[in-house]
Amino acid sequence: MPDILIVEDEHAIANLIRISLNDEGYRCTCAFDGKQAADIIEGGNFDLILLDIMLPEFNGYELLEYIKPLGTPVIFITAKGTVNDRIKGLKLGADDYIVKPFQIGELSARVEAVLRRSGKSEKQLSFRDVFINTDSRQVKKDNQIIDLTVKEFDLLVELVRNKNVALYRERLYEKVWGEEFTGETRTLDSHIQRLRKKLGWEDCIKTVFRIGYRLEG
Repeated sequence: MPDILIVEDEHAIANLIRISLNDEGYRCTCAFDGKQAADIIEGGNFDLILLDIMLPEFNGYELLEYIKPLGTPVIFITAKGTVNDRIKGLKLGADDYIVKPFQIGELSARVEAVLRRSGKSEKQLSFRDVFINTDSRQVKKDNQIIDLTVKEFDLLVELVRNKNVALYRERLYEKVWGEEFTGETRTLDSHIQRLRKKLGWEDCIKTVFRIGYRLEG
């Protein structure tokens, strides 16, 4: 599970990001000023840092200079949205630059992309006797390869990354199919049924009444 440090002095924004990324399967820590962030970075080991620029104590540019020797990827999240601001942030060494206000879905996609590029994304997942390699997109059960379609594989990864969490049909559909959920559940439900059969998981992919599905175990 990748560890992410959120450095943001507006508590409401920091908590929104933390809750949203926790739901995506990331482990998040918050810092609310530059000095607190520096202290946390010194004592921790993070896979990614989300960094505001306008911070009390030390600003984001100063913190970036402190972070760079560690090799930890950084995404600036800031209200400073001019082209010159973006160019400055990227030239200083940030891996990406997001301007407030932003959509949580965009942030999640940027986080995933930066972690993947930096080699810090979670490549090996497992649940019970099933092992998943997200790089090769290969699934094995009892050391036998299980043949899954693209969408079945993506759905499986989403369930495993959020095991024991009830996932709404809307979220699963939008995450796996990349489209807005229109209320038609037949496609998702049929993929769930095929996953249960292929993996022998009839007992652990639970239907949650009026919500969606939960991988339980």
